Amino acid sequence: MTARPATYLGKDLLGLEDLRRDQILAILDTAEPFKEISERPIKKVPVLRGKTIVNAFFENSTRTRVSFEFAEKRLSADTVSFAAGASSVAKGETLVDTARNLEAMRIDMVVMRHSSSGAARFLGERIASNVVNAGDGKHEHPTQALLDLLTIRDRLGRLEGVRVCIVGDVLHSRVARSNIWGLRKVGAEVAVCGPATLLPADISELGVTVFRRVEDAIEWADVLNVLRLQLERMQGGFVPSLREYNRVFGVTRRRVEQAPRDLVILHPGPMNRGVEIDSAVADGPHSVILEQVTNGVAIRMAVLYLLAGGAPEAAEAAKGGSNL
Repeated sequence: MTARPATYLGKDLLGLEDLRRDQILAILDTAEPFKEISERPIKKVPVLRGKTIVNAFFENSTRTRVSFEFAEKRLSADTVSFAAGASSVAKGETLVDTARNLEAMRIDMVVMRHSSSGAARFLGERIASNVVNAGDGKHEHPTQALLDLLTIRDRLGRLEGVRVCIVGDVLHSRVARSNIWGLRKVGAEVAVCGPATLLPADISELGVTVFRRVEDAIEWADVLNVLRLQLERMQGGFVPSLREYNRVFGVTRRRVEQAPRDLVILHPGPMNRGVEIDSAVADGPHSVILEQVTNGVAIRMAVLYLLAGGAPEAAEAAKGGSNL
């Protein structure tokens, strides 16, 4: 294959484990001017005019897929979306065959979600087009973590020294892994909290603090990132019942009100209300869940712009309509 010229982020965005601190901060800084585009009457700039992006979602998604589609359209890219169930994959075609056929149509980027960990890297090593990982198995979900970082920085004004506790089903969560990598690289302190059955056995090796009681986590943290129970990935036996999980580990209004400081509450969605988080918390003054959704579009615009060859320092000019 003919390699594309290297960009500031490299050819692909596969995960935050591979990124340097300066690259993570550059994505956050690049997203800032793109936020304003979404507030305009005409929500579009010609930055990616002429670029073709394929959204290949081999796993169900609503929020991430729609967020990427908004980002692509606001940058004026031509987009094609397909789901595995309606594609040749359902007839037995391999991932590489599908991608190579798409690339033969002269596409520029592939945004891919897949149920297999490592699928994005596997694809990126075999096609010349840029690959963006929109979630691969239980491995990483880099753009979700980036929008979480941006939301925390927006609310607290900093990331260095912020205490962030990830609460819930860490074992099955690609969001947790990307957040741990990203937060630690920008100087935040990271902890996890959940039942022992929902924490990886080697979690402490990632440099995080482990809390066994959610009350202790709340006492320690500035930010709680609450993860849903991924019931579709569980075969049973991880928790006694949803009601019991909420009683022991749920982020409830009573627990939040007893915190020694004002907490910032994040949730990547979709939420199991009344299980890992109460509606009063999700919709309350501590919640930045809707801000996460808004920031998701800006982050994905920034990632696409940088992978297409845009320079971080030129993002402000790009917002005004200049081409790459």
